[in-house]
Amino acid sequence: MGALDRLSQLGNQISGGASAGGKAKLLEKNPDDQIVVTAALRTAITRGGKGSFKDTAAADLMAGALKSIIERSKINPALVEDIVVGTVLAPGGGATEMRAAALVAGFPDSTAVHTLNRQCSSGLQACVDIANAIRSGQIEVGIGAGVESMSTQYGPGAVTEFSELLESHPEAANCKVPMGVLSEQMAKAKGVTRAVQDQFAAASFQKAVKAQKAGLFKEEIAPLKVKYEDPKSGETKEIVVDKDDGIREGVTVESLGKIRAAFAKDGSIHAGNASQVSDGAAAVLLMKRSTAEKLGQTILGKYVNASIVGVPPLLMGLGPWKAIPKVFELTGITKEDVDIFEINEAFASQCLFCANELGIPAEKINPKGGAIAFGHPLGCTGARQVSTLLYELKRTNQKIGVTSMCIGTGMGMAAVWVAE
Repeated sequence: MGALDRLSQLGNQISGGASAGGKAKLLEKNPDDQIVVTAALRTAITRGGKGSFKDTAAADLMAGALKSIIERSKINPALVEDIVVGTVLAPGGGATEMRAAALVAGFPDSTAVHTLNRQCSSGLQACVDIANAIRSGQIEVGIGAGVESMSTQYGPGAVTEFSELLESHPEAANCKVPMGVLSEQMAKAKGVTRAVQDQFAAASFQKAVKAQKAGLFKEEIAPLKVKYEDPKSGETKEIVVDKDDGIREGVTVESLGKIRAAFAKDGSIHAGNASQVSDGAAAVLLMKRSTAEKLGQTILGKYVNASIVGVPPLLMGLGPWKAIPKVFELTGITKEDVDIFEINEAFASQCLFCANELGIPAEKINPKGGAIAFGHPLGCTGARQVSTLLYELKRTNQKIGVTSMCIGTGMGMAAVWVAE
């Protein structure tokens, strides 16, 4: 059975109802068995190779985000027992650099640090790992974070050559097919036209422009002072970066229609309807509700649960379509209970397909725009979505949100969050 032929079979496996009263239970507040978020923030997200962070190392971005979370939460840094940083492209997993970044940010040597790589969901996985460590009693306070400098670390070396053993296994060999090629194939196979992709992408830009002009990102963005070399004069100067610079005004379906397809001569995917290559960092401070109350921490929201799933490598972009129903089963809610979905816009094609198959209304998806409009720093996005979601839920007086993304090689992840 081919990968695309398995789509219906997978759908049958994940279709199931949620238990009654799931939403009411989710809104309850229990001091000892709930993991809460007391601070969540991100740096601005800037264009890879061209933007304001083009000369800033990933560890420096992370140090800035971690320092900001100490300042914003006013937490005693000595109380933070572990920091997990999701990062995809850093040589050696970035383990040494991120430990150093935590020390620079002001954490004592008693605060442990480790990095992880679950590709596009690395930032979310970092938050989930911290939440699970708190829930199990291993630690009391921790930070889940994510970072990527695609300016300095993105390129052909991001994927190593496969051995003969891996190449000789058909499904294993599919793990290294470029994601753009996979998304193009999926778009053709599932009938996701360029017209609807461009319409989705234009809406992402337009929502982001509107949100930026209204100052809706200000609460979640922590300004960061960095060194920047002017490409015209060659002069290096210090600048304060406090605004996403990938957001472009005036993007329309018509303007996107003029861009040449990237992965096939007659293809539908191009630079305007796919996520931008970007730089950025994000951090989320987590602890038990009882701990937050004891420390006098302001509670932004709570983490409920998360799902991680696999799909065939050639169906990489469909991860949210399988992960979201699974997290509904774990948390006892339905799509009708969810006020906002933050689904990563790796490609308009895959985000559209997942949303359509799950029957999620367009107005509930990425209300301030998504990665097509302001970028997708790989390891950062999963943590970035948490601050974007919680601040928007609070602003609009709504409660329940879901973050989700597809993952390279054929996986998906989703998590449920509740705003206070």
